[in-house]
Amino acid sequence: MSKKTYKTPGVYIEEVSAFPNSVAQVETAIPAFIGYTPQANHRGNDCTFVPTKISSFLEFERIFCFPNSLDPVQQYSPQYYLVHQSSKPSLGDFLLIGNDYYSIVPDPHTIYYLYNSVKLFYQNGGQNAYIVSVGGYGKASGVPLLLGAPLVNPNVQLADLLKGLEALKKEEEPTMYICPEATLLSIAENGTLMQQMLLQNSEMQTAISIFDIIGGNRENQLGRNVDIEAFRSHTGTVGLNYGAAYYPFVGTTIMGERDLNYTNLLNGDVKALAKIISSEPGVEERVLDLLKSIYNSSNPQSVNENHRDLLSINPTYNAIISAVLQVANTLPASGGMAGVITMVDNMQGVWKAPANVSMSGVDSLPIKIDNRAQETLNVDALSGKSINALRIFPGMGVMVWGVRTLDGNSLDWRYINVRRTMICIDQSCKNACKSFVFEPNDANTWVRITSMIENFLNSLWRQGGLIGAVPKDAYFVGCGLGTTMTTNDILDGRLIVNIGVAVTRPAEFIIISFSQQMVSP
Repeated sequence: MSKKTYKTPGVYIEEVSAFPNSVAQVETAIPAFIGYTPQANHRGNDCTFVPTKISSFLEFERIFCFPNSLDPVQQYSPQYYLVHQSSKPSLGDFLLIGNDYYSIVPDPHTIYYLYNSVKLFYQNGGQNAYIVSVGGYGKASGVPLLLGAPLVNPNVQLADLLKGLEALKKEEEPTMYICPEATLLSIAENGTLMQQMLLQNSEMQTAISIFDIIGGNRENQLGRNVDIEAFRSHTGTVGLNYGAAYYPFVGTTIMGERDLNYTNLLNGDVKALAKIISSEPGVEERVLDLLKSIYNSSNPQSVNENHRDLLSINPTYNAIISAVLQVANTLPASGGMAGVITMVDNMQGVWKAPANVSMSGVDSLPIKIDNRAQETLNVDALSGKSINALRIFPGMGVMVWGVRTLDGNSLDWRYINVRRTMICIDQSCKNACKSFVFEPNDANTWVRITSMIENFLNSLWRQGGLIGAVPKDAYFVGCGLGTTMTTNDILDGRLIVNIGVAVTRPAEFIIISFSQQMVSP
């Protein structure tokens, strides 16, 4: 009955809500990328250290990349050197030109991963994402990396990445933190960053972190266990169920022949490049003439036109560009995994394990992993820190072959999809219950909250997100005096809701038992 007082005779209409409040499921796959970009300009304003939401790679280019002209600008310009070797190198990537071996080594000051990682994210089904630019690219050193030395970029600063991470404390929408350029820090600084990411995840309870492992881009002469143990010993012990790691890096097709040219070789020294190419027997005179006109600045063509001409007339230049592209296209897997997780969420749901799927734009792995090698990655009895393997299977390509969090020994939080499903349920229910703040703490409110959450969980169960033959086996919701609250709780203004769910877990090990049956005589 209406409690409103009417003073004028007449007919009045009052609408009564027929349906209770509902729980709206939060977005489950919105990564936040932290790293260096060509620029950061959103509508004329500098957006460095400002989490900026994008919905496509085109939007990423518009905000974080240099404007393109008729002669396209290189958004990412790594520098590689061809270092002559007296014999076949035992370390790193190399190229044979004529009878001479050349190691392909980068200028570490010019190596960055975020630009190509965002590309890989969208190639694998990515949609909405946040970008936290922590600055532009630093200056090249003009010196190649020492052969066999760890790839550390001094321009990548721990303080910058931590500041970018701090900026995400104001954003509850991102559900994954990704920092591919963390692998360009020293091992100790990378460990500090990972621990801070996990700490922030565990405090906010809204996102997980996806990690890459330093050394995943090449075989370690001392054994891959050295890199794995270094990673495990530097991740700490806090918030492990909010983290997941993937190993090794991936060989991609992100960059093509248009993305690198002779300006990316030998610090742009075309004369030195001409000397290497001329060492190949039978080089045509027109190739050397073209190179000479380029370094004498007497060639009116653009860099891209010269690059195309060299590709078409000189096999050696072709081989150099192909070899350098193979090195440049070796990327951390985290960006691609964010895309895979987004695709799986959209096609099936957050409860589906993001594994046993292939990665788009990936055609090789720098490190091959077999069953025996994966044993020590998947299960570590000492630390419990599981690492998910990326593997190549005949006829299937590169597959994601692991679905564990870093808390691999925990029965509750062993699997990534369980952790992410619980984040989804937690945040969805939390947001829905905000409308009941300051409502009367009585039976009417308890019933409304209970029915609202039960309807939401029933919807998840019907979609296959919760396990159970009937709803009572899949979930329960409790709220009331004597069940979840005492009289003191009510007097103190506390309304307590207990929720229990049976989240689906992946069939990680499928065991088939065979036996022989005797034939009756």
